[in-house]
Amino acid sequence: MTSPPNILWYCTDQQRFDTIAALGNPHVHTPTIDSLVADGTAMTCCYCQSPICTPSRASFLTGLYPSRARNCRNGNENYPGHPKLVSRRLSEAGYDCGLIGKFHLQSAGLRTEPRLEEDGYRYWKFSHAPRDDWPQGHDYAEWVRGQGGDLDELRVRDDRVPPELHQTTWATERAIEFITQERSEPWMLSVNVYDPHPPFIPPRVYADRFDPEQMPGPHFRDSDLAAQAALAEVDFQTLAADPDTFDGRRIQALYYAMIAQVDEQLARLLDSLDGTGQRDNTLVIFTSDHGESLGDHGLLYKGCRFYEGLVRVPLIFRWPGRVQAGVRSDALVELLDKSATIVDVAGADGLEQMQGVSLWPLLTGEVSPEYHRDFVRSEYYDALDPAFIGTGSPDTPRSDDSPGDGDQSPGTYGTMFRDGRHKLAVYHGHDIGELFDLEADPWEFENLWDDPGAADIKLRLLKASFDASIRYGVDVGTRRIAPM
Repeated sequence: MTSPPNILWYCTDQQRFDTIAALGNPHVHTPTIDSLVADGTAMTCCYCQSPICTPSRASFLTGLYPSRARNCRNGNENYPGHPKLVSRRLSEAGYDCGLIGKFHLQSAGLRTEPRLEEDGYRYWKFSHAPRDDWPQGHDYAEWVRGQGGDLDELRVRDDRVPPELHQTTWATERAIEFITQERSEPWMLSVNVYDPHPPFIPPRVYADRFDPEQMPGPHFRDSDLAAQAALAEVDFQTLAADPDTFDGRRIQALYYAMIAQVDEQLARLLDSLDGTGQRDNTLVIFTSDHGESLGDHGLLYKGCRFYEGLVRVPLIFRWPGRVQAGVRSDALVELLDKSATIVDVAGADGLEQMQGVSLWPLLTGEVSPEYHRDFVRSEYYDALDPAFIGTGSPDTPRSDDSPGDGDQSPGTYGTMFRDGRHKLAVYHGHDIGELFDLEADPWEFENLWDDPGAADIKLRLLKASFDASIRYGVDVGTRRIAPM
């Protein structure tokens, strides 16, 4: 490998895999992301390791599954501090590392998320949700106040937060500030915009570009209501309802509007790379932390489900002259593999301690783009605290009458295992699960869990999932160095 490249790691929040025009969605407007698809390699079957923020981010920032990273919840008190973050590994390898936007390895609820002592970042510009209820240290909110704005007031206006004061714009300007700094070493910049995370409130100028009547609508059948009612007591998720009752097409249009704004700001950032002569020595990675239900199966938001819209995310790589251009790979990939790829490309230590498998040979054409993994996994455990346990509407989680200690939700441990054709979701401790044939049923309407004709498939996947959980979920301790 030549000298290590700069690395621009752009991560949206809660963006589904099927939201890119060049990859088959005619209803979105993503010319900048489309250009990355044309000039790079797009992984079309990439899966996150948890369908909710903190465990997913802990996973891809360490290269370990959430259970191995010991960080499986949203709203957790602290980050365990082990193992090293990818940013620290790169910093130790001589990279100048920066973070802009969301971090979320521990709770940011009504507080500024504390930094880790050894996170590896020199440049740090933090923001979480675009509200103004954090103390000092929420850099985006402070910036808006410095511009004479009030986020809480702007958020409820008819035209919402204007583009010039939006978190996506702020993140872009901070990113340009970072990449244009004078330095002799390579850099790695992690840009974490908040969109298209709910609430679905894009600036009016973007919302007006998308007509709800022209949207395709969610993937929904009437049978979903009974299916989701059977799962309603598992853990956090909105109560299922016919998407017409919560105007699913309108929400879809707003969601696409938020992605359009992200796309335009990403264009500014890539133009800055070009203008500073850094395009050819910069690996650009575009991805998201997890997906969004977006009305599929009558559900909204994230939560304890493993449907394609929730766990399958975009993943695109571009490095002119090094990463193959115009390649679309359907190989099974995990976000863990992105982390391993970053460490591999940077020449940093720790690849052997990560559970991800570097994509570099695939990206460069050394191996076929048709295969990377036999299976992918995702995990969920007790992801939200009791503040999120409410009563009945599409905008609130289910009520909870199950036993608990009064301070904590009873929690659920769920795992997903997907091979080339089938997906198995097990909600441990409950006599319930889901099994789908993704070849025949790509949007997961026909649950084969109780189908006698699928019993052999179910048993095979249960065994394979169990074996994988033992193999990847058990912390075996430090590296073996002697026979005794």
